[in-house]
Parts: sequence; C-alpha cells; structure tokens
Amino acid sequence: MVTSNYFPAGHKIRIEVSSSNFPRFDRNLNTGGNNYDEAKGIVVENKIHHSKQYPSVIKLPFIKK
Repeated sequence: MVTSNYFPAGHKIRIEVSSSNFPRFDRNLNTGGNNYDEAKGIVVENKIHHSKQYPSVIKLPFIKK
C-alpha cells in the first residue's frame, strides 16, 4: 500500500510501536512459534533503544513539493 502525507513546517507526527495490528495484519502472539497453530499469546513489552550504545532511527522519505 503506497500513500503519502503533507506535513506543514513545524508540524509534529506521532509514531506508535506495536507487536501486532490485528486484524489489519496477521496476528502476532509473541511466542516465537507458528502463529497459525498457536492458541494463546503472551503479553510483551516493546522497547525502543535510544542511546549511543543502542541507537534507533526511523527513516522517512522526503519529497520536495
């Protein structure tokens, strides 16, 4: 799915991190097993590392107007 958004100067966006987006995408039970055969999932904690030792980056394409 290709899409785009226009963000005016100074505009802010929010990024949400999730293990799953069911039913939009296939479920993720966070077990490491076969998601089609598993019946129960486990609750997990997602972490975003943001230090010199564990840098994180989100690259968004930029197209000049």
